[in-house]
Amino acid sequence: MTPEEVRDHALGKPGAHPDEPWEGDHVAKVVEKIFVFGLGGDSVGVKCGANRAEADEWLHQYPDDATVMAYTGRNGWNTLRIGGAIPDGEILEAIDTSYDLIVSKLPKSKRPS
Repeated sequence: MTPEEVRDHALGKPGAHPDEPWEGDHVAKVVEKIFVFGLGGDSVGVKCGANRAEADEWLHQYPDDATVMAYTGRNGWNTLRIGGAIPDGEILEAIDTSYDLIVSKLPKSKRPS
């Protein structure tokens, strides 16, 4: 899977749009909330669980390709390497999970339909 395919998948979610909140850092947002960091790169930062314990399952299963994301890791965010041991389908599912977790925290009036 290419970084472009990952980007297209993330931006294909309802209400998703690209943003560059910091120079050179491309993200996918839904409303004003980021659900994927690192669009177009060789890894993505996604919310892998509602808490750190859930997200740690990725670290145990893929120790060479999943790491705790800097700054936001304590809240269940991991960085997943594209093109490594993590199957493409699981990376896409992680993006879907991240999106769902972020959307679930939005006020109902702001959630995409």
